[in-house]
Amino acid sequence: MQQLTAHARSFENRCAERGEEFRRLGAGQSPQALFVTCSDSRVVPALITGAAPGDLFELRTAGNIVPEYRPERPAGEAATIEYAVQVLGVEHIVVCGHSHCGAVGALVRGEDLTGVPAVRGWLESAAPELSGGAEGDGGTPELADAVQRHALAQAERLRSYPCVAEGLAAGRLSLDVWFYEVHTGAVRRHRSETGRFESL
Repeated sequence: MQQLTAHARSFENRCAERGEEFRRLGAGQSPQALFVTCSDSRVVPALITGAAPGDLFELRTAGNIVPEYRPERPAGEAATIEYAVQVLGVEHIVVCGHSHCGAVGALVRGEDLTGVPAVRGWLESAAPELSGGAEGDGGTPELADAVQRHALAQAERLRSYPCVAEGLAAGRLSLDVWFYEVHTGAVRRHRSETGRFESL
């Protein structure tokens, strides 16, 4: 924690060297994309994409889960998505799953999550397609196949959000699904024409 605190303490001085850039940020934001990914500390969207402050509007959840759209039950995730699309006018959405995902691993292996009931409820209600030991690579730490299927399922959930569906239909919005390898830094994008994740 000392290293993080020391960096934060000196951040103002470093910002002063880029004064005009940070003054523009104070006037408002106009991000290029909504980046939906996992809360995992090894996944750093700005590091992966080279994004500068103001480029990405981020939604991070355990397992990069997008909950079902339920207007009668407002949720922070739905509010973030709606705000990004309707207010900020992002033109792109990226759903990014990652290797070695603890949430996906727990689901495909059917792990006992009784000690973390909030986690269990979140994962089981939001990602039922992976619950109970799905076939695939559940025994491997990378979990590539399961994570990729999971990320595609979250993209489909996003398509059910009215603001996303409208943006896609009007051609104002694009939706991509990525897979990030924690141990190599490789990023792959799902290609609908081949049905495979391929290099960017």
